[in-house]
Amino acid sequence: MKITANEIKPGMIIEHKNDYWNVLKTQHVKPGKGGAFNQVELKSVVKGTKLNERFRSSETIEKAEVEEKKFNFLYKDGNSCHFMDNNTYEQIEIPTTIAGEQHKLLKENLEVIISFMEEKPISVELPNNIECIVKSTDAAIKNQTASSSYKPAILDCGIKINIPPFVESGEKIIIDTRTLEYVRRVS
Repeated sequence: MKITANEIKPGMIIEHKNDYWNVLKTQHVKPGKGGAFNQVELKSVVKGTKLNERFRSSETIEKAEVEEKKFNFLYKDGNSCHFMDNNTYEQIEIPTTIAGEQHKLLKENLEVIISFMEEKPISVELPNNIECIVKSTDAAIKNQTASSSYKPAILDCGIKINIPPFVESGEKIIIDTRTLEYVRRVS
């Protein structure tokens, strides 16, 4: 299916340069001179290599035909994640490398969407927002308002992110699973 370069979103699988690519990040750029373009970070589904590519807004890209199914996360063991299809109760095992760093965010019974290409799992899509607990963080520096005052934090799942200075250790926060960035604090 053909799509325009402006429609490329993170999590999509596209065909480009005789390979299938998972879209990791996109940034729409409109320079002062010249036409607008979409700067896209891609990761090869087959080889695992990364590529940064610019697509002009007028270009069309082939979106890969993938089958998406809903699964519930069961558990992790070693380098594998185990999921179950709620309709058929079929269980599948997927290497953690397919989910990337997001595999740390998987919690029991979390519903995810797994994309299959030729019956082989190629990506795991988590819900956009997930609740986590701040395990540890630095103390906020007083009167540090001149610069963007974010401080480093480690979440209960082991992921390191930057959070606002008013969030303390032990608090629940919502993070964006696509960008691994702070969204809001849970009251």
